[in-house]
Amino acid sequence: MTVAQQVTGPDAVNVPVNEGPRGRKVKILATVGPTSRSPEMLEKLYRAGVDAFRVNMSHGDHATHAETIASIRALEARIGHPITILADLQGPKLRVGVFKNDRAVIRHSGHFTFDRNPEPGDENRVCLPHPELFGILKKGQRLLIDDGKLRLRVIRADPDEILCSAEVGGVISNRKGVNVPDAVVPVPALTDKDRRDLAFALEQQADWIALSFVQRPEDLAEARKLINGRAALMAKIEKPAAIGRLDEIIELSDGIMVARGDLGVELNPEEVPPLQKRIVTMSRQQGKPVIVATQMLESMIEAPTPTRAEVSDVANAVYDGADAVMLSAETASGAWPEEAVTIMNRIAVQVEADADYQARINFIQTPPDPTTADALAMACASIVTTVAIAGIIVFTGSGSTARRVARERPGVPMLVLTPELRTARRLGLLWGAHAVNTRDIGSFEEMIAKGKRMALRHGFGVAGSKLIALAGVPFGTPGSTNLLHVVTLVGDELARYGEGVES
Repeated sequence: MTVAQQVTGPDAVNVPVNEGPRGRKVKILATVGPTSRSPEMLEKLYRAGVDAFRVNMSHGDHATHAETIASIRALEARIGHPITILADLQGPKLRVGVFKNDRAVIRHSGHFTFDRNPEPGDENRVCLPHPELFGILKKGQRLLIDDGKLRLRVIRADPDEILCSAEVGGVISNRKGVNVPDAVVPVPALTDKDRRDLAFALEQQADWIALSFVQRPEDLAEARKLINGRAALMAKIEKPAAIGRLDEIIELSDGIMVARGDLGVELNPEEVPPLQKRIVTMSRQQGKPVIVATQMLESMIEAPTPTRAEVSDVANAVYDGADAVMLSAETASGAWPEEAVTIMNRIAVQVEADADYQARINFIQTPPDPTTADALAMACASIVTTVAIAGIIVFTGSGSTARRVARERPGVPMLVLTPELRTARRLGLLWGAHAVNTRDIGSFEEMIAKGKRMALRHGFGVAGSKLIALAGVPFGTPGSTNLLHVVTLVGDELARYGEGVES
């Protein structure tokens, strides 16, 4: 059953079935939390501009998440358009032990020891309940505590003790987090909790799984095996160790998230912006969706308006050609969730209306692979710059053709028609894609007729508009994209076909 079919009948009387494209190509991903999980607020956020919802598995229980996901799917049925759900796994967390008085003060420039003694700590030492760290740390490497508020450097690392000098001291309390930026930590990216959360997310039919703590390509292997094609896999780039093998990580993932909050803890602040641009560039070159995440409108957790610097930050991500921009606590626990989405939507629309926007996003070179599909995708972008084209219609089963077209960042929106509901949902994070779940086609004539009708129904043109249709023959065969056709809308295609909702 297609989404369109789900909303026919009495319940569809006042529902805007078959909504048109957003009016912008970059997507908005919003995190769901205590202030936004009600059905009423979820719908407000969608109406304000959200294309995809993030369920953060670091917080809440499965019962709460199941209720949230059910509310999102109910919203999807009401509006008649696929909505993307991303389940974000927590990943391993390194933490110190506990203290005698629940806290202690590490003296600036003083010495402090991490050991394997489970006794409560004091101002001189504390247990570090991660034996794997004792075997990898070396003199001169850093340990960052409490999101980098305390910074220590290793003087000596033994099998049972790590002696450090405090470059930045301060108060340390029970179970504060530890970051190790200068070493590859020998722990798997999936913990037992993550495996339980992953099984739950797949059972709930989440569309994307975001994997935390990715340090090397091998970290993706177990998650990929467990997912087994039931969802798309996104690698979160939050560890400096991942940067050295970034190209391989992007190749083995379905999408990339630039997790700037965690990167900013382990890297110097000035290193993050150029790294963000590098990750976006490399992801675009491989045709993988890339999300810029965390602290985009951070002040709006408490304030109804963002700072000018935050507005510029969001705008720069859009100018870079990111597929999506993400809101975290702004929508999960902030006081102004709907306003945060509205502002982000307005920024994106304004940037994409800039006369220089298209030139800026095409500054990145995306050379095609030597395939017919890539050649046709590049041809689409070329035709758009030569002929007045209203949109590109892509027929796809897996979404691969849509990703190839999006990689070229054409100057017009893309109507993606797919018989696979899960494909339509996954494309909610793809730049420029307006995905519709519809019945498959069986012939060239049916493709052209259906493409025209769906373009009119979804607002991709009017009488006289030209559109590009891209598909593969024989129809229904994955990887067979070999057909490009320019069509002109007469304007009466829907009337000739008859009334009713097409599926």
